[in-house]
Amino acid sequence: MNSSKGFAKGFSIIAWLLLMAMLYLFFQDAIDAQLNPNQQLNSSIGTKGEVRTVLIRNRAGHYVGTALVNQHPIDFMLDTGATTVAITVEAARQLGMPQGQAMQVNTANGLTTAYRSQIAQLQLGDIILYNIPASIVPNLAGTEILLGMSALKQLEFHQQGNQLTLIQHN
Repeated sequence: MNSSKGFAKGFSIIAWLLLMAMLYLFFQDAIDAQLNPNQQLNSSIGTKGEVRTVLIRNRAGHYVGTALVNQHPIDFMLDTGATTVAITVEAARQLGMPQGQAMQVNTANGLTTAYRSQIAQLQLGDIILYNIPASIVPNLAGTEILLGMSALKQLEFHQQGNQLTLIQHN
């Protein structure tokens, strides 16, 4: 009789652990979707042949998404206040980006040294940009890149409500 009680208790613990793991996985996906609602960027072709990619604002009010940089997926935050695309040292290593000439940049954390670089190809849905000036910023926090004006100036963009439409004219 004792062994059947032990078996039932063990089975009950395993069942609870599995339930907890499933709940964690379910809610983790929901949280990720709130932080980055643009994990899969979709594009459409406009009436004049332009490519349109729509971004949805995240819960914090930012436009965050996943782009392809040199064919590798990487999360970005759109930052119209950044002169160039700003990339962490770790992301630059993963993307195979060369670290060029040092320069002084003014960031939200103050004056710092960054290094000139270039993104060979940046893809936002079906929008593809080439040879984008970038900065490798050693003290940049997080793992996402800041999608600055060196990329955005090549696009037209319109904001309405919680959507930002990026438009590439051919």
